[in-house]
Amino acid sequence: MTKETQHWYASWFDTPFYHVLYKDRDHNEAQVFMDNLTEYLNLPEGGEILDLACGKGRHSVYLNSLGYNVTGVDLSENSIEYAKQFENDTLHFEVHDMCKPYKKQFDAVFNLFTSFGYFENEEDNLKTIKAIKANINEFGFGVIDFMNSHYVIDNLVAENTKTVEGIDFKLNRSFKDGYIVKDIYFSTEGDDFHFQERVRAFTLEDFEDLFEKAGVYLLDVFGDYKLKKYDAKTSERLVLIFK
Repeated sequence: MTKETQHWYASWFDTPFYHVLYKDRDHNEAQVFMDNLTEYLNLPEGGEILDLACGKGRHSVYLNSLGYNVTGVDLSENSIEYAKQFENDTLHFEVHDMCKPYKKQFDAVFNLFTSFGYFENEEDNLKTIKAIKANINEFGFGVIDFMNSHYVIDNLVAENTKTVEGIDFKLNRSFKDGYIVKDIYFSTEGDDFHFQERVRAFTLEDFEDLFEKAGVYLLDVFGDYKLKKYDAKTSERLVLIFK
């Protein structure tokens, strides 16, 4: 029997298998990015940051270690339950839908590691930008760290198998109807599973359109975690700074 999910971003991220598949993500790279980003933004000492779609909290924990007051929110109850072990007086985690404004304002709102563009309803993308705007204080900044869709599509690996913790994950990738799609197949403990990740292949121009509709202003664009200039053909990331 194959177990599938319709609302994949709500349930795939909530499974232990998601974290198994992506357990080898580069923490050093993430920390370099946070160092460069907070220095560039010149956030106030002890400033407040909202980590929007924080997952299990790796960025939140590191930002907190730099001296910031951090709130991490995510739709995944399992991820937030895990992250809560790291809580302290200046680090908190909560289940929250990023389409809706959070209950306070911050010096910065970070949406990191392509945690945008998953929604089945296109309107939710604009709602998320508006929610970020509502959560930025007068002097605050919004940051969206997205994939460079041009680069990803040009370098798409159609299929491969990745073995992690004894599980063979078969990964099929495609570009369909404006979405980058990854089908994930694996078997464990006698059950067959199929999950699908679907991410809207937003370009810089698409974000500019969303920002205009949301009434936010694009300040800068970078192409990697060292904050180098963005190039549509060669940059791996699309890092957007706005307010």
